[in-house]
Amino acid sequence: MKRIFLLSFFFLISITASFSQKHTFEIKGGNFLYDGKAIQIHSGEMHFARVPKAYWRQRLQMMKAMGLNTVATYAFWNYQETSPGVWDFKTDNRNLAEFIKTAQEVGMMVILRPGPYACAEWEFGGYPWWLQKEKSLVIRSYNQPFLDSCKNYIDHLASQVKDLQITHGGPIIMVQVENEFGSYVAQRKDISLEDHKKYSAAIKQQLIDAGFDVPLFTSDGSSLFDGGTVAGALPAANGEDDVENLKKVVNEYHNGEGPYMVAEFYPGWLDHWAEPFEKVSTESVVAQTGKYLKAGVSFNFYMVHGGTNFAFTSGANYDNNHDIQPDITSYDYDAPISEAGWTTPKYMALRKLFQQNVSYKIPPIPTPITVIEIPSIKLNKAVDLFALKEKMQPMVSDTPETFEDLNQGYGYVLYSKHFTQPTNGKLEIKGLRDYALVYVNGKKVGELNRYYNNYSCDIDIPSNATLDILVENMGRINYGAEIIHNLKGIISPVTIAGNEITDDWNMYQFPMDHEPDLKSYSNKYKRDQPVIYEGTFSLSKTGDTFLDMSKWGKGIVFVNGHNLGRYWNLGPQQTLYLPGCWLKNGTNKITVFEQINSEEQKEIQGIKTPVLDELKK
Repeated sequence: MKRIFLLSFFFLISITASFSQKHTFEIKGGNFLYDGKAIQIHSGEMHFARVPKAYWRQRLQMMKAMGLNTVATYAFWNYQETSPGVWDFKTDNRNLAEFIKTAQEVGMMVILRPGPYACAEWEFGGYPWWLQKEKSLVIRSYNQPFLDSCKNYIDHLASQVKDLQITHGGPIIMVQVENEFGSYVAQRKDISLEDHKKYSAAIKQQLIDAGFDVPLFTSDGSSLFDGGTVAGALPAANGEDDVENLKKVVNEYHNGEGPYMVAEFYPGWLDHWAEPFEKVSTESVVAQTGKYLKAGVSFNFYMVHGGTNFAFTSGANYDNNHDIQPDITSYDYDAPISEAGWTTPKYMALRKLFQQNVSYKIPPIPTPITVIEIPSIKLNKAVDLFALKEKMQPMVSDTPETFEDLNQGYGYVLYSKHFTQPTNGKLEIKGLRDYALVYVNGKKVGELNRYYNNYSCDIDIPSNATLDILVENMGRINYGAEIIHNLKGIISPVTIAGNEITDDWNMYQFPMDHEPDLKSYSNKYKRDQPVIYEGTFSLSKTGDTFLDMSKWGKGIVFVNGHNLGRYWNLGPQQTLYLPGCWLKNGTNKITVFEQINSEEQKEIQGIKTPVLDELKK
């Protein structure tokens, strides 16, 4: 181990001393070799898309100060291709190349995980929603329309980052092929192993053809290597805490030798709405890290810093009890570095462990970002959503159309139907995706919720009345066999008392892809109808802060045009992170879309610390 520590010491000096010098990285003789010398990779996962660009450097410095030498990041296809054929690698925090260059300047190696499938509790696992519109396309399979789409994505991605590989003077040392494909092979036994393998081999070849020439690797649970490994790529294990078993399975699929790497080592875990906030003890994480250090095993903390699922980027899971389990907005993950970039007891304990077990100098912890408290933000305007509806031109169809049919990826659709004759009975929407509030003549009469498998409510519609159903997409499933069934909105017939309701459905689209403009609407509050609030607040000093949403119902918040993400009083998350870099001295604007609206709100309270573990049942 002393030999590895000394080599690690000289290795860190070499990558921080001069960025103009070209280095080498290879997998050879059972080792990771940097400039021909064996090294151990101490990596942490951080997704550039989940952290404001202004904070990238500080977060990377935090990682290095904990004792890490590498950062791993996903690239999310649907974050870079923002609409069909429209690519964005420059605005806001989409500039992947700049993130990689920043990592190099901080003195970190980079592991790139380009997918095309990412999982990561991210919307649709990173796939663009419109792939589902092409009927001949089957995602994550040996299907030519899908492979053609993947090639287009990989080629665009490579054009941005291939010159940042270590083979070209950059910090990228490894690139992943697909992601956790062994799990999908196990979940999709209806597809032959041969076809599964054809698909993963095709993705590997596309990466090579696009110009990725650093070592490739795969990432799977150790029991799933048979389906997940790809010839010519290093097999790495996820969540494997048994070092001897790690070596055994890697040897089996890698010519009897290492190097041995845990590509996802979990110091925390993911979180769903309406479920307890997951925690992993500091003691267990430190103990397991110590085992890896002692055994010379390389590893990647997933996550070392989670960040935030801003806007509509959070994904969803499902289980036997819930048809969908939407992920919360915070991606804090109980990680060593908190959502807002703070040290935690876990961080400090790991930093101490690295200081005791590596010979290279670990830099000081960077100065924390200023935190402020905004005592109260007054809301001076309220407009009900139905007022906006009156000025909109709807799409009209005989039956409700899906979000995808309406060419809308995210947000909300208001489905409206006028009845000339009375009807009553059980309203049933078996194909609800995912959450709906039901109104008759503007009065709220029901709440449907896919999380609770609640797809029906009793309804009584008088003559000459209007039925409105406000449907929210709560995030597409990102993991499991059901990823192929990810249409949103109303995707099945709407029935009342068993009778399908057809003809003249009006669909009003509220994608909420930007802050709603309420200038032309009067200030008029109506309880129990979906409402949009506006307010302004003045600051003489900016800094990170949190908004206390515990007294609200369900919705989203914009500040200065930035969508902070969803809130929902079920918890466990009761606050929204507001980065100080999105605030300004002087006047700031806030807009809140509140769906449930059970009571009028006059203000939003600020708070200095997050509340992420408070469930309300």
